[in-house]
Amino acid sequence: RGRAPADPAELLPEVLAGETAELGANVVRMLLRVWDGPARARGLALVRSAVSNEWTARLLREFLTVQVLRRVLGTLDLPPAEAEARGALVASQLVGLVVTRYVLRVEPLASAPAEELVAAIGPTVQRYLTGDIDLPGVAGPNT
Repeated sequence: RGRAPADPAELLPEVLAGETAELGANVVRMLLRVWDGPARARGLALVRSAVSNEWTARLLREFLTVQVLRRVLGTLDLPPAEAEARGALVASQLVGLVVTRYVLRVEPLASAPAEELVAAIGPTVQRYLTGDIDLPGVAGPNT
């Protein structure tokens, strides 16, 4: 059976150490550091298996949403439905980056230096985390 590509307890202190305005960049930086390191092979196997295996999909979903994103979003003191919607948006961006860079190897993302991707994608993740956006499935002033 598969296992998570990294230990969130080792990764999250650095992500959460900065200012709230840096969370998006820090999340992308952490993702790239994990996937550019020795955990890549295990992560790729999980992603490929998750497409056709519900158990692996659940493991990957749990790792990303519960072990990582819920902890990041927990620092923002959001209502549960808003945190869930924001987490899903962030997950869509992160999974898209992983698939595009590491599975499909689409250029120039596949060979771009990590910090260029942090600069390009971090603001989008930040917007999903803290921006004034209409959130899917959440009734509120922006809907």
